[in-house]
Amino acid sequence: MGAVTRRHPSYLENRGQTRRHRPDYWLLILTVALAAIGIIVVFSISPALEVEKGVDGNQYVLRQLIAVGLGVVIFIAAAAVPMRNWQKLYMPLLIMAAVFTLVTLVLPVNEQYPAHRWIRLGGFSFQSVELLKFALILWLASFLTWRIQNNLMKDITKTLKPLFFALVGIGIVVAGLQSDLGSFGVLVAIMIVMAFVAGLPLKRILIIGSIILVGATIAIASTPYRRDRLATFLNPESDCLVSGYQACQALIAVGSGGFIGLGLGRSVQAYGYLPEAENDSIFAIYAEKFGFLGVIVLLGLFAAFFTRIKKIAERAPDDFSRLVVVGILVWLSAQTIVNIGAMVGLLPLKGITLPLVSYGGSSVLMVMAALGVVFQVSRHTLYSIPEEATNGGAGYDNSRNGRRVRGAYHPAPGRRA
Repeated sequence: MGAVTRRHPSYLENRGQTRRHRPDYWLLILTVALAAIGIIVVFSISPALEVEKGVDGNQYVLRQLIAVGLGVVIFIAAAAVPMRNWQKLYMPLLIMAAVFTLVTLVLPVNEQYPAHRWIRLGGFSFQSVELLKFALILWLASFLTWRIQNNLMKDITKTLKPLFFALVGIGIVVAGLQSDLGSFGVLVAIMIVMAFVAGLPLKRILIIGSIILVGATIAIASTPYRRDRLATFLNPESDCLVSGYQACQALIAVGSGGFIGLGLGRSVQAYGYLPEAENDSIFAIYAEKFGFLGVIVLLGLFAAFFTRIKKIAERAPDDFSRLVVVGILVWLSAQTIVNIGAMVGLLPLKGITLPLVSYGGSSVLMVMAALGVVFQVSRHTLYSIPEEATNGGAGYDNSRNGRRVRGAYHPAPGRRA
């Protein structure tokens, strides 16, 4: 007992309590850095977009600046909301996401983007699936937390069936009606990883995964343009003028960057050659401008960014907070992997944005809201003292259900973390 008292006299008094401390400012710095890169790249290709689309190129920079500015406000607001309140907000957000999704299904589509994914108001648009990702994470974290507390994670009726029906419903709407198989894949990844972290047995996860794989195979085989995309992915050089055009142009852009890049004002692919240069293809444009060295810097920033989020998840004070942060980590990392993988030919083209870097208001706003929640979680840590500490030992235990949360963080009461 003396050893514990010498280090922190209040250990046993604070056992099981949450301690508030300094938030993770590295997360904030990395978020600003990635958003700044996005603004710089969009600004640099504005003249090309003006030539290609016949509109004022400055409007892209202005809209991105507005989106980031609003995102900052949303980040601050989200970071100020306690997690217990976020646990209550999942239902209103889920209803809002459902309403927005239904609205997209009845609105007429844009000829340039013939899919029911956007709500368009004047010159602005909102993609409903971005709100759905955020709302789904909050709902699933609350759902799984209740199952954990009541020891129901292995219960088929109360846990597995609701998860399966949720997946089916999301698949019908997002992958079927909205034709957004990429976003559906991200949502599936979120649900599977969060369920695994919560303690759902691996065998049952594999069963669900097998069903999803069969459904995805049927969805691809039954839709001509999806079959074409798969064929293009397997052999993009076979038809670089039609079905493989974007994939080939993306590889040309990445290869053209060389070691140090062509420079900010020297992009070629942005002048009408590479489709969606400001959105889905922005990584290829970035690689063309900044080369191999620039790509290494960007990948390093993303690696550090995801590492900070991972550490915050490990240090989270309760199951709900931990699951929310894990869901956000899977969301952002999956989109990054899919976007970059598609641009370098490792994955099929899926129309997924690069978080914080791609042009687009709805993506930026919802990602900033999610990061505000992560920043809120980073303010708190749970004291948890193992029994051996009372017998002269010292240490912490942050394990649950036999799964140790690695890197658990417990700042000393006498200093700021």
